[in-house]
Amino acid sequence: MGIVYSTDQGRICPDCGKPVASCVCGKKPRIPKGDGIVRVGRETKGRKGAGVTVITGILATDEDLKAMAKELKARCGSGGTVKDGVIEIQGDHRDLVIAELAKRGIKAKRAGG
Repeated sequence: MGIVYSTDQGRICPDCGKPVASCVCGKKPRIPKGDGIVRVGRETKGRKGAGVTVITGILATDEDLKAMAKELKARCGSGGTVKDGVIEIQGDHRDLVIAELAKRGIKAKRAGG
């Protein structure tokens, strides 16, 4: 365990050892960890019966996920969002999303029933 606070510099970043104000670690785009398998499923839980297509396991930065979600939403012709590294698209578009990911070279499989 390294130094986390110094009276001279204040809080110290535990990763790079520099003061938090001049830390370079937090500015790097973070890629979520996963098993490398992209799963495309359908959920209705907590949505009053309305189904959404849920895409999980894409190893990309938040900006890349938002760009991919925008393109997938346009391709499906519906709305959606990105939450906590998961792309949600309104409606049941599992087959279309899997085909579109395959065109991009991303291997995806259906999850759930």
